Amino acid sequence: MSGGEPRPAASRRNAAPGFTDLLGRLRRELAHADALVALSAIGVVAGVVVGVVIVAFRLVTEKTLVVAGLMDDAEHFEALTWHWRLALPVAGGLLVGLMFQFASVGARQVGPVHVMAQLASRAGRMPWRNALMQFVGGAVSIVCGHSVGREGPVIHVGAASASLLGQWLRLPNNSIRTLVACGVAGAIAASFNTPIAGVVFAMEVVMLEYTLVGFAPVILAAVSATSLSRLVYGADPAFAVPQMQQASLPELPWIVLLGLVVGCLAAAYVAGTRHLDRRSRSLPLALRTTAAGALTGLCALAVPQVMGLGYDTVQQALLGEIALGTLVAIALAKLAATVACGGLGLPGGLIGPMVVMGAAAGGALGIVGASLAPGSAAATGFYAMLGVAAMMGASLQAPLAALMAILELTGNAGVLLPGMAAVIPALLVARSVFGQDPIFVAILRGRGMDYRFDPVAALLDRTGVAAAMNGRFAIVDREAAPAQWEQALAAAPDWLLVADGDAVRAVLRPPAHAAAGDGDGNGNGARAGGPAGPTGAVDVAMAALREPAPFAIVSLHATLGEALRRLDEAGARLALVCSGEAARPGEVCGVVERQGIEATVGYRV
Repeated sequence: MSGGEPRPAASRRNAAPGFTDLLGRLRRELAHADALVALSAIGVVAGVVVGVVIVAFRLVTEKTLVVAGLMDDAEHFEALTWHWRLALPVAGGLLVGLMFQFASVGARQVGPVHVMAQLASRAGRMPWRNALMQFVGGAVSIVCGHSVGREGPVIHVGAASASLLGQWLRLPNNSIRTLVACGVAGAIAASFNTPIAGVVFAMEVVMLEYTLVGFAPVILAAVSATSLSRLVYGADPAFAVPQMQQASLPELPWIVLLGLVVGCLAAAYVAGTRHLDRRSRSLPLALRTTAAGALTGLCALAVPQVMGLGYDTVQQALLGEIALGTLVAIALAKLAATVACGGLGLPGGLIGPMVVMGAAAGGALGIVGASLAPGSAAATGFYAMLGVAAMMGASLQAPLAALMAILELTGNAGVLLPGMAAVIPALLVARSVFGQDPIFVAILRGRGMDYRFDPVAALLDRTGVAAAMNGRFAIVDREAAPAQWEQALAAAPDWLLVADGDAVRAVLRPPAHAAAGDGDGNGNGARAGGPAGPTGAVDVAMAALREPAPFAIVSLHATLGEALRRLDEAGARLALVCSGEAARPGEVCGVVERQGIEATVGYRV
């Protein structure tokens, strides 16, 4: 029930024409769930902003140690002496722990888990302090060689950049949710040169939904962010994969076996990270992060490939340059180090290590398969690609995102069919045999927050309250003269708001509506009905003020889901939509009823 345009109190100043009017129209349009053109335009802008931030993050993490003279390449941790391989992650863990220890408790929450929590509880409104902590903390963790990925920090920083853009423009919360998805997609796309995987990940893992209105702006954000990234880094895939022998149909059983084995590895990864995260949260943060750095350093003494992002190791596995024993050692050591880093609270990513573990496990199984069928089996590097897809698909429980990621990371379309044969068994083992949730959902549930997809709730959160509010109202003061009441009622408003000083105290139907049996949504208007004139209006107002009907107050930026929750909390059937925190006469923009929300979404809620 949308009604006409909001008509606030007469004391409100008229907005200046020009950009302010244009922005106001944009906000009202974005309140509707089907604002495809407006969302697409803001998605392009968000993609550019995210692209700039992600390029800056990559430059910081890739150039710091090179500029410092410790390494000639940001990935070449294997060249460090054993002293540095132990000291660097320990010092980095201590530094990160102290930095986060002195921050407020709220500002310590970082990573994709924080993004998903903000989507579930605050409609995607991301605080800038957390984003700053993630940028700095994530960069320190990566530079110091912790067993973490780059995608966790970029997902958070990208989502926050897009969300803060929406908050700065004061856009409604339903569009900020879409901007968060744009930020996630743009961040992954710009960081790894994988625009399709970025889009699919944002929709399949973070938003848990696929809609046309959601897809279009997210795709455009990925395109604009990737374009900016390619200006700096070029358009080549992340991994250079040479021509290699691909899997034949007789190898499908072995590929299924690969999926089963990698599914067990993924289940151990998810379960270990979740349990350690839950059981270590009572320990001092600096102690936890320093211990994570120490465990990484100890693993690196035996297997230096566990340090850092590990993409050089993945490249060698794809080229078939790593022996069987080393691949097994890398997979197991990377599992132990990453569980320690992720579970003990280092602000790095959890997806990048999946790529390393999957490549190592897949490459090892490829070598075993080649020894069983010499000359006829696919190349070891091909099995490494299948391992990456299976590990990502099982750990994230997002098979489409995993397949698109490996396709774009390697530029090899031949991996898709056998990849599907590996991903689904791995997913079934992790989910059905071991009962594991997707890794980010598992961590959230371990912290007491449920994160699931509800189609009705998603529809409510995609629509702003402005799309359902009724803007035909009049405001009168309790002590107003009869002539003022008559003037307010002359425009035949749908709602009459009675003010007492600087606050609205009662919301009721005008006498004409009350006499017709409309009421105010709580019965007061009907009981106070009378002649449609000044005397009857005063009687209605006095009755409402003696027994005020409950009403809620919701922000103009709120979604319908937020409005519905406020109605439930207040035990009311209607709410005032306000531009500020309180129901001041100059800040009321409209009235929304529960039945108006139901009419807008087409469901009884």
